[in-house]
Parts: sequence; C-alpha cells; structure tokens
Amino acid sequence: MGSPVRFPYGVTNVAKTNPLGSFIAPDPTAWHVFFDDFDQWVTDTSSAAKYTITTTEAGAGSATEALADAKNGVLVLTTDNADNDLDFLQKIGETFLPESGKQTIFKARFKCDAATEVEWYMGLMVTDTDPLSSTAGGGVTDGIFFMKEDGSTSVNFYVQKNATTGQLTTTGVATAAADTWVTLAFAFDGKRYVGVYVDDVLVKTVDLTTTLSTYLPDTELTVSFGLKNGEAAATKALSVDYIFCAEER
Repeated sequence: MGSPVRFPYGVTNVAKTNPLGSFIAPDPTAWHVFFDDFDQWVTDTSSAAKYTITTTEAGAGSATEALADAKNGVLVLTTDNADNDLDFLQKIGETFLPESGKQTIFKARFKCDAATEVEWYMGLMVTDTDPLSSTAGGGVTDGIFFMKEDGSTSVNFYVQKNATTGQLTTTGVATAAADTWVTLAFAFDGKRYVGVYVDDVLVKTVDLTTTLSTYLPDTELTVSFGLKNGEAAATKALSVDYIFCAEER
C-alpha cells in the first residue's frame, strides 16, 4: 500500500465566496446521505429503532432479525420455515425522492442462503405494509429497486411510478447464487438514465426516456429490503453487510 496524498490545508468543492469556502472538507450539505453498516441493531419496538418491520408467519415460528458475529457488521433476517413467511424492513421516514436535475445513488452488499425458492427485494420504495404480495414488482406502487422472484434465479431491476401504469422492468441484471455475497447498485444521473451495477461493474443502462414523469416515482421513498420464503421446507436467511443511499439536495 502506498502513502496517502496529504492536503494539510484541506480540500473543498465550493467557491471561495461560499459560506463553507474555508471549510477544510467537501461540503457535507450538498448531498443527503444514508449509510447503515449494521454495527448496531435495535428492534422496531425500541424508541431508538431505525426500521419498521413487517413479518408474516404461516407456521408456528416467527421471523427474526439479529446481528451476526461477522467482520464489518452484518444484519441477518431469517424467516419461519413455512411457505410465504416473510420478513421486510423499511427505514422509518420516506426521505428520498429521485427527481429531474438531481442524482441518486443506491448501493447494498448482501447474500441469501437460497438461490431459487425465495423472493427478495432491495432498494428504494414507498412505505408499504405488504410489498411482497405479488410477483414482478407489482406489490410496490412506487420505487426503484432490485427483486428476485420465487422459483427463479434471475435478478430484475424496476423503476416505477404506479405498478400498473408506469413500470419499467429490466430483467436478468444478475443471477442469484446461494450463500454468495453480491453488491447491487444503481445510479440515476438526474437527466434520463439509470446505471445498474453488479459488484461495481456497470451491466445495464436503463433509459427513462425524455419524459421522466412516465416512470420516475412521484412520491417520497425509503430504504427497503426483505425476503419471503418460497417453500415449506426450511427457513431462509438474508444477510446484509451494508446499505448506502445518497441524493443531491
């Protein structure tokens, strides 16, 4: 590893006349940033909770969320062992709204212990008590997110304003593999295109067309993720290393 470049007087990305012109670091107010590295965890019943949790248990057990003893901090969501049992988390408060002229970036690293008989979501969505209620992203009214359907290993990407009228689907952006870490990300340029990344490599460029209002969500969204069991055979687990989201103010 080489030596770091040193800037003892700081680095800035604003003009000298800006109120932060003498601040020794880039302007932290230019972007709204959310990052959860899962070094700590409290349940949704705690006053310090960060997420609202929705669970459905068809069997006698119940879904759980817990920190793993793992390097870098990992949150593990585990379903019951009945078909359609689910565990879904949404950050409290809808604080992101992709819009024309403003860039939006989302990135998450995670793995699922099953590749086929499970359904999972990861991305930005409107608050929803039952987002995993249907296939092909139809359970989400507004959002920009990744989804893997039950019975398939294909990972699809959705940009949608109303699931029935403004859904733009990009299929096969990745292939799910059991118990294998993957990093999925998207970057909206604020103009027309959304880059889709797998393990930090650009794999697709989604064209929202010149009429952004057709597909771009028109209501605030929140960080959302979770999984649903696809068989009555065993529990399913989603392990999340980190989630990052940033948007120009």
